[in-house]
Parts: sequence; structure tokens; C-alpha cells
Amino acid sequence: MEQPQLALLSLLAGLLIGAAVVGLVVGALRARDRSLAETSVDVPEGVDAVLEAMDDPAFVCDMSSTVLALSPAARVFGLQTGEVVASDDLKRVTRLARDTGAGVAENLRLRRGAAPAEPRLVAVRATSISGRLTLVVLRDITERERVEEMRRDFVANTSHELKTPVGAVSLLAEAIESAADDPDQVRHFATRMQAEVARLSALVTRILSLSRLQASEELREVRDVSIDEVVTAAVEAHTVQADSAQVVVVRGGTKGLWVRGEPQILTEAVGNLIANAIAYSPKGSKVGVGIKLDADVVEIAVTDRGIGIPESDQHRVFERFYRADQARSRRTGGTGLGLSIVKHAVQRHGGEVRLWSRPDRGSTFTIRLPLSETPDLDIVKPKQRRKGRKAVASTAVPVKEDTA
Repeated sequence: MEQPQLALLSLLAGLLIGAAVVGLVVGALRARDRSLAETSVDVPEGVDAVLEAMDDPAFVCDMSSTVLALSPAARVFGLQTGEVVASDDLKRVTRLARDTGAGVAENLRLRRGAAPAEPRLVAVRATSISGRLTLVVLRDITERERVEEMRRDFVANTSHELKTPVGAVSLLAEAIESAADDPDQVRHFATRMQAEVARLSALVTRILSLSRLQASEELREVRDVSIDEVVTAAVEAHTVQADSAQVVVVRGGTKGLWVRGEPQILTEAVGNLIANAIAYSPKGSKVGVGIKLDADVVEIAVTDRGIGIPESDQHRVFERFYRADQARSRRTGGTGLGLSIVKHAVQRHGGEVRLWSRPDRGSTFTIRLPLSETPDLDIVKPKQRRKGRKAVASTAVPVKEDTA
């Protein structure tokens, strides 16, 4: 073999050997990197920035369930960097995701903070991002689940509540037809039919009111509202009910307070509390309606000396169709929607409703609304005075004519 050919073969062999050596080195480096990535507990670059920008609670933990990085929202669940995840359910989900290498999704009950904080329903998704690290994203779905449950209950309860008076009206109509030759029976059944129709009308009206409060995004006629006028209108609207039940409604407290809102909705809310207090009060007792200012909050408290509500049931009183006393509600024609309307009406005005109650001692429902500045009524007063003088003059003329 000639000298040039030998040199060419030597060069080719050197290139092949060099390429093989380079390949081995690169392969070894990649294997080392993979090994380091699988065994590393360092959070990958960019994960911290992503977590910081997330609105949902999320965190990265290692094989010992120690939190290495987390989003700001995750702290409400008691998670802290450098601390071990407290929840055994969360540990189980992260371990399952790490062992399987696939995403794991479950709904868990987790507390927001320490006991006695209410457990929240949380959708948890865990994904393994390395051999030792797991990314966990949480989403609080408590309210969504609660709304869905309320929707199902509302449909079921409404169907049941509407069937009762409709069925009664149908039966009474048949009874009237059968007793056409007996005037006394006809009058008796007609009276009962009127009562059932009134009950049905009240139920439909309450359902429509509640639906409007829940569906509307904004209050339609917001203006400055005098709490004195709201309470006066609510008390006067239930005077007949109070007289029939032999219950005295007493009002008092601070005067001249104002809020922003719709007068009709606020009057209905206060009126519902007064109606409930009268219905559950014994004969000869008093129902108190008090107004006071607590810092920048207006409080309207309605107190009765009725049967009271057990502590175990107090969280349910604002549910639709819930009744503390089923028999009394049937006698008084209650719909079970009054307190639910109160709750939503007050929430739409940026307030809240509080309840104090003890069995056999009575209950106090307190509406709390943000205080509004007293409006300037100087522009209105002169017009009202002139209108009043004109009204007096117009009524004085016929009197003189009559005496003449």
C-alpha cells in the first residue's frame, strides 16, 4: 500500500476514534445531567416567577413533602416555604403523582388556616416535574359546589312547594262542583280556596323577588335612603298582622341615619324580619325594632321572644324553604323564603345579616349596612313647604263654602 493511502486511512481511523470518544463524553455528560435533574431538589429556573404570577394556590415540594416554592395564594392553606405539607391527603396525592409520573386530580377537603376554620372543597392537581419534585395546583371550588347544590335544592323544593297549593286548589274546585247544591259547603270550600290561592300568589311573588335579587348585576334605583322611613314603612305594613297575633311592635334607637340603596328592597327585607318575629312570638309579647350606629355601619335589629333557634340549625335559617317550625309555618302560611330574601337583599347593598338566638328565649336578626352621608335636603324643603301651603289652601276653600 502506498504511503498516501496509509496516511488517508490513518486520518479516517483517527476521525472515527475521535468521534466515538466525543460521543461517549457527550453521552456521559447527558447521563450525568439527567441523573442530576432526577436527584436535584433545586426548583427549575422560571418556576418561581410563574408561581408568583399565579392567582390560584400552587406549590412545588420534594420527596419529603417539604415546600420549596409556592404562590402567594397558597399561604391561606397554611403552606410555607421550607415547611412540610401538613395535610395527609395532599401528601398522598403528591406521592401518587411522583410514583406514577402522570398527573393526578382529586377533590379534597382542606382547611384554610388552622382549626376551627371551615374545611373547603378544593380541586387538587399534582404533576411530577422531576424525579424528586412535584408541582401541585389547588383551586377552591367550595362556592361553585355550594351554588350548584343550592340550585338543585331550589328546583326540587320549588317544585314541591308549588305542587301543594296547586293540588289543593284542584281538589277544592272539585269539592265545590260536587257540593253545588249546598251553599254552606260551597262557601266553606271557596274560603279555603282563596287561602290556597293567596298562599300560591305569595310563594310565586317571593320566588320572583329572590330570583331578581340573585340574577341582577346591579340595583336599579339606587339613591339615599332614610332608615327611619324604611323602618316606619315596614312596621306599618305589618300592623294588621301584629294586631291579629296580639303582638306589640316597639321601635326605637338612633334617628336620622341614611344608607345607599333601593328603598323598596330594604323595606321588604326589614318587613320580612318583622313578619317572622311576629309569627314566632307568643300572644301578649313584644317585638323590638332598634336602630343604632356602629362606627360606619348602620344596624337594624329585630328582636322577638319566640321559640328561638337551636345553634345546630342557625346556619340553615337563610336557606330557601327552611322553616324553624314546620307546623307554625303551615298555620301562618309562611313560604320559607323570607330570610333568604333578606340575606340576598342585604348582600346586594354591601351589608350582612347576623343572628343571635337561644331556644325558648327568642332571636335577634341584625341587618348591617354601610352608612351614607346625610343628603342635603335644603333644596327639597322649600318645595315641600309651598306644596303644603297650597294643599292647606285648597282644603280650606270647601270648608268655608260648607259653613257658609
